[in-house]
Amino acid sequence: MPGRKTRSWALPAACVLLFGCKAPVPLPPKAVELNRLGAVALAGGDVETAEVRFALAIEYHPRFTEAWVNLGLVEMSRGNLVLAKKDFEKARDLNEDLPTPHHALGLLFDKRGQTTVAEHHYREALKVDPGFAPARANLGRILFQRGAFDDAREQFERLTEVAPESTEGWAGLTESLVRLGREDDADDTLARGRARIGDVPDLLILVARQLLRRRAFEAAETLLAPLTFHADSTRQSAAWSWICVARLGEGKAEAALVAAREALLAGGGDPLATYAMRAALASRGAPSSR
Repeated sequence: MPGRKTRSWALPAACVLLFGCKAPVPLPPKAVELNRLGAVALAGGDVETAEVRFALAIEYHPRFTEAWVNLGLVEMSRGNLVLAKKDFEKARDLNEDLPTPHHALGLLFDKRGQTTVAEHHYREALKVDPGFAPARANLGRILFQRGAFDDAREQFERLTEVAPESTEGWAGLTESLVRLGREDDADDTLARGRARIGDVPDLLILVARQLLRRRAFEAAETLLAPLTFHADSTRQSAAWSWICVARLGEGKAEAALVAAREALLAGGGDPLATYAMRAALASRGAPSSR
């Protein structure tokens, strides 16, 4: 609210801006509208306007749970994690029967690197609503990063059921199956995902990676080539990085180096692009630290 210090920090993945669809008591229409407009402003990067609107929504209805969560997301976007935590806890205390306050606390501890605590809050959100997709996706991601691939597989499989249009579910399930050595099941999952949501970039990159594992280098590069023109720089960088791997597999050291440079140009310090550059330099006998 007014007087809070600000500093820039991007919103975490899978934040959910709330529009006031649930409440234990009727909400004033003006509060609902202010909360909705605040969510629009925050999604558009106008943090100051969003804060004012959420604060006004709370003035209209001090027990407006969703507005408290959204106000906490404003503070998270600024890096004010202490204030964000207070807002999320306020929302949870007002209504423990909504998944979003629990999920928001999970996001906060995720940002702090306290993944065990974050996992607890994501599970609390799912206790309230097993169909709450953002918490399911984040729980699966934490389990995958921890190396609990079968547990991650279970969560991503459930995500494909409760949110079949979610790319995270199909991609996470595929990656988990690959780590478990279940290549045929991974191929089947990719096929089902593409049939459901189409040839979205993240799934096409996974298809290309499956081709690379089978040493179908030329086919992988052909599939990845259109993604090098994608509007999203992250996907551009990933496509170039895997093209670099394909070219290395074919023994094309100079062409691989070109792809690695493009990956770095698109993705900056992305770890995958950095790895591609090191591999390309090593393949032509140059120092990898150059």
